[in-house]
Amino acid sequence: MVLPTSSHAANFYTHSMCSWLLLCFVLLCFDLLHSSSSSHPLDTSSLRAMAKHENRTNLASCFVATIFLIFLLIVVFLLYFTLFKPQDPKIAVSAVQIPSFSAINGTVNFTFSQYASVRNPNRGTFSHYDSSLQLLYHGTQVGFMFVPAGKIAAGRTQYMAATFTVQSFPLGPGPTLVNGPSNVGPTMEMESKIEMAGRVRVLHLFSHHVEAKAECRVVIALTDGSVLGFRC
Repeated sequence: MVLPTSSHAANFYTHSMCSWLLLCFVLLCFDLLHSSSSSHPLDTSSLRAMAKHENRTNLASCFVATIFLIFLLIVVFLLYFTLFKPQDPKIAVSAVQIPSFSAINGTVNFTFSQYASVRNPNRGTFSHYDSSLQLLYHGTQVGFMFVPAGKIAAGRTQYMAATFTVQSFPLGPGPTLVNGPSNVGPTMEMESKIEMAGRVRVLHLFSHHVEAKAECRVVIALTDGSVLGFRC
């Protein structure tokens, strides 16, 4: 895991190096312009010779400055694609629970709990917008929980726990109602979806859109509401 201090040190090093290289390039160009505009109290032949010498010198200096600038661009691109390239955060669901469950006359209502972690692999803070956790049965939303906007520091993992009550809804004859093992009885399959979108600022200059999502299928026993398993 990359700590924030490492990110700050890398950002400071990159900014310092780019600033130093840019300053050297500006000073070199200023020196070339100053030397070209200087006048010398010499005769015509001496001035012509001096002009030719200065032209060759300026051409060589411009060539060196161009190579220097290309080298600078290569270094910046290498740092970007190796250290600061934006990556989508990762959502991992660790557990699903049904604290309370009731099934009466072909309808069910229960309390749904889901525990997940969101990891930000970037070297910049992940600022995510408002999002939500949805619970679907046979393609229809039966549960919903609002997830407020927030921030996850560079290289850090944030743990999330969501618990909400699902109001009564009828069990349809759709494909999500299946027969489980003989010692469990009938089961139903639910689907949970969570998506978090936001942005990551690279080197405090460039902002990139990133998003993370997780979709899980949860199998629940209709006899007592126990979670038989889930797959994400």
